[in-house]
Amino acid sequence: MAEPSSSKVKADSLLPPEKREAAPSQTNAAASTSSNALSEKHGIELPSQEDAERLGFNVFSHILDPRLLRSLADLGFGIPTPIQQKAIPLALAGKDILARARTGSGKTLAYGLPLLQKVLDAKTAVAKSDPNHQLTRALVLVPTRELAEQVFRHLSVVIEYLRDDVRLVNVAREASEKVQRLLLSEKPDVVIATPSKALSYLQNGSLDLKSGLETLAIDEADLILSYGHDSDVKSLLGGSFLPSHFQSFLMSATMTSDVSKLKGLLLRNPVVLKLTETDDAAGSNLVQFYTRTTEEDKFLLVYVILKLKLIRGKAILFVNELERGYRLKLFLEKFGLRACVLNAELPINSRYSIVEEFNKGKFDYIVATDEPTGINKEVEEGSDDESADEGEDIAEDAKDDSTKKRKSGAAEGKAAGKKAKREGKKGSAGAAEFGVSRGVDFVNVSCVINFDLPTSVDGYIHRVGRTARGGASGTALSFVVPSSEFGRSKYLSCGSTRRDESVFRQIQRRNAAGGELQEWKYDASSVEGFRYRVGDTLKSITRALIREARIKELKAELLTSAKLQAHFEDHPDDLAYLQHDRALLSTRSGQQHLKHVPAYLAPKIINNSMAQPRAYTGYVPKNKPSERKNRKARSSTAANGKKPGKKADPLRKFSKK
Repeated sequence: MAEPSSSKVKADSLLPPEKREAAPSQTNAAASTSSNALSEKHGIELPSQEDAERLGFNVFSHILDPRLLRSLADLGFGIPTPIQQKAIPLALAGKDILARARTGSGKTLAYGLPLLQKVLDAKTAVAKSDPNHQLTRALVLVPTRELAEQVFRHLSVVIEYLRDDVRLVNVAREASEKVQRLLLSEKPDVVIATPSKALSYLQNGSLDLKSGLETLAIDEADLILSYGHDSDVKSLLGGSFLPSHFQSFLMSATMTSDVSKLKGLLLRNPVVLKLTETDDAAGSNLVQFYTRTTEEDKFLLVYVILKLKLIRGKAILFVNELERGYRLKLFLEKFGLRACVLNAELPINSRYSIVEEFNKGKFDYIVATDEPTGINKEVEEGSDDESADEGEDIAEDAKDDSTKKRKSGAAEGKAAGKKAKREGKKGSAGAAEFGVSRGVDFVNVSCVINFDLPTSVDGYIHRVGRTARGGASGTALSFVVPSSEFGRSKYLSCGSTRRDESVFRQIQRRNAAGGELQEWKYDASSVEGFRYRVGDTLKSITRALIREARIKELKAELLTSAKLQAHFEDHPDDLAYLQHDRALLSTRSGQQHLKHVPAYLAPKIINNSMAQPRAYTGYVPKNKPSERKNRKARSSTAANGKKPGKKADPLRKFSKK
């Protein structure tokens, strides 16, 4: 969901001045041309860019409820994004939609507003006394529980003035099955779920879609199958759980083979919307950098960038392994930089709480990994990325045989459902439903650092999509390890860096049609002065310390778990054992100097802007005045026959003279 246009993030100092100040005020002529083509082809009036800029969301006043428009105004949403300008009128005209647009382009509202409006229209047409007045008319499927919670919260604020008319339920969140069944028994208007949760409640009869479903929206469609939901999605779509006719929306940031599968299973004569970088103002606000470096120098550069504040605002650092995430967090803590780690081992509530704390500004830096999610599929050298874009015209109708594909997909779905049942749904549903680089809305992120380069082009697109959202500016910096440097440092190396060169070439090819990928050039001699600090600190972060950090987090979660409070009351010894824990990083006086940057190291890299000016101290004598005074006092006592600094011995007066 795009952020309100009123929230702007200042570009960081990694950008050249001309890049920092440049912000496109309008989309190019291609956007209006495509809108005109859509209007003529489908006979649906779409708003022009000029009208959207002049009227904002009021350009939809003839098709959206005034209460929805009022909520959008209260939330600060000004001008609808290009994807919203095209998708909302088409969706309310009854068209199936397959939309491809970068993350942060406002896809949540693009399907959310039509979905809510259709619910209102349907309930208005039926009397309140009619049993069909209250039915579940919309289902939103998302790949992760984090995204489900986010979509739920976003739609909840949009219906601020519709609380009595529209009810939402998120069945993907962690709650007892009895509570979820009770909520579903009231037939909420909109249900938000992951495929596995939706299928589970459909199978046990708690969720009924057969009698009232009108709209099915799949967010992040390019990942919904790769998160281990393949068999669940096919069983859900191919079984007898859904009515024969309903409207469908597929929203995706990339066009993959998984999206093509869903298109054949679900959509009927869809309108395909492809939002190019030139159409997307947010895309042109993203400035992308890369630099080739070694594994050890990654830590050195991160230290320089963050400690010397070369970037302003909040940043996300992506790694490919959870252990590396904790190593990076501990590394930053050593230098007084507070950071948090999104750990898939923690409960969903804790993970979402971490995101909320980051959004509220409690942490400026968050270390994240998408390693458990399966997003970073390995890509073969020389694979043709253009093949994924086949059939992605700005607007096109699906082939006439899409209905046949849907029927064949239904049979395939039944078979897949039986197979899944036999296998007992193997796999890690919990890990599969964890996702960071996808969909989760990090607020006001000014920079994304790919500490470890993702292992796929799609992974790169979704990672850098965490910044430059909703028209704000942002920067992405990627570290690329040359093949010749792989494995040089065994305790710091990451297995995925072996393919950095091949993946980076594919990223460059993909970006050739969109934003420019620039090399970040810096003065290497300026950072050499920090190398000894970084090297010594890295050696002190052992695997034992990393393991201790992970255990400490899990212990903290056990202590705060509401479900375990009764157990701790009955077993106080268990509680005492968990509470008996030492600090993650003990404060040592010998390491306090790491939190400060000596002024003599700072000038070259930041033009001395970080160095504190020294006050004029005037004449400095060789010896301190206090020392001279003390020396004079000692000499006077010696002249009087007294030893300085010692009390008189009372036994001396009895000695013989």
